[in-house]
Amino acid sequence: MFTHDDLAAMQAASLRMQGWIRKQTFSPESTKSLRRFSSWEVSELVFRVNQSTFRGKLAADPTLPAGIIEEDGRQRWFSLDEINELRRRLRFARRPLMPPRPSGKRAIRAAIANFKGGAGKSTVALHFAHAAALDGYRVLAVDFDPQATLSHSMGLTDVAEERTVWGVMARDLVRETERMNASAGGAESGVSLPARRLPASVRDLGIAELRTDDFLRPTAWSTIDIIPSCANAAFVEFASAQYRHLNPDWTFFAAVSRFLDGLPDDAYDLILFDCPPAIGYQSMNAVFAADVLYIPSGPGYWEYDSTTSFIGQLSEALGDLAAGFEGTFPAGKIVLPKAFLDVRFLLTRYEPGNELHRAMLDAFRKVFGARVTERPIELTRAVEQSGRFLSSIYEVDYRDMTRDTWKRARRSFDGAYEEFRECITAAWTQIEHREAMA
Repeated sequence: MFTHDDLAAMQAASLRMQGWIRKQTFSPESTKSLRRFSSWEVSELVFRVNQSTFRGKLAADPTLPAGIIEEDGRQRWFSLDEINELRRRLRFARRPLMPPRPSGKRAIRAAIANFKGGAGKSTVALHFAHAAALDGYRVLAVDFDPQATLSHSMGLTDVAEERTVWGVMARDLVRETERMNASAGGAESGVSLPARRLPASVRDLGIAELRTDDFLRPTAWSTIDIIPSCANAAFVEFASAQYRHLNPDWTFFAAVSRFLDGLPDDAYDLILFDCPPAIGYQSMNAVFAADVLYIPSGPGYWEYDSTTSFIGQLSEALGDLAAGFEGTFPAGKIVLPKAFLDVRFLLTRYEPGNELHRAMLDAFRKVFGARVTERPIELTRAVEQSGRFLSSIYEVDYRDMTRDTWKRARRSFDGAYEEFRECITAAWTQIEHREAMA
């Protein structure tokens, strides 16, 4: 027989092994660092210009970042900060290198979500975050999944649960309850809930006093921050149910949205959500705060079936929220009923030579039409290898494998990201239109 004590002992043993694995995965200090990028990568894959033209620009202006030169003098290697400095200062054929971003608008929020585990949500979120950073965007990643795959891949290993999405939601509970208590009529039910009724885990830990910046953690990528997750945050579903019982009028599903509303509009360009493989309190917070919903799916029948169930359950859940909270939702940037600016389906682990995969891609397109992205993410050895080391293909040095293998994986994710960027750029235009009509 096994009790909770036995399970706790198993977790403790696993955590010790986890620490050893991280030492093999990252640096000896268990701190992840970002590699430099060669002049070939910077010119042809990032700036999309001829390498000789790029070298000519560097030679013409000695004040530009010069990177680090290899011993044989053939390649220069640049840090991400140096790449961004070059991006700000260089033009090619009068073409600026800064990515499209309308001024005066908040960051676009995109949720990577599906009901089924193993659909590639964390992989897609990680690669889109890194691709966007290389593209010049400032990114905030939010890890809603207690498995914390995205957090670990970003190099975060020491995370306190109160600094996760659970902390965001707990802080929101306290502040919303205080706002209701301070209002003239109390909560919708007319009953003012005294703060002392809130659980000690929320009331006595000082979560309500945490600042917005206290939840944001830097990563090895200088233009990517993250609100991390951790295994201890798994209890958020149970805690949230308890909190709703204490304050039935708390609009729990909008906690993260209210938190993000507190960020300056120009703090980030893109906010990416990695969602858990379930519809619960955390995932509902993610999809409610999102402008764009990206749904990854494997190319098999069961993945298709699971995706169909996911959108059906999500539809019902959002419909229930729209009906159940009508007239009680506090003012904010997102209103009920929830509406996404765009919804896209992205096939992952796709093999072009696999007849079943081609058939399933065709089935997705027949049902969902233009909502299915043109470029699925292909399954390659390079992606499998990078996944084993909790890294994206952008972090893997192409010298560690055959360049053709690396380039194939890079092209696949670049293509998926380019469609994603088109999607978020169009979403910005819609936000501008909605605000102009307001």
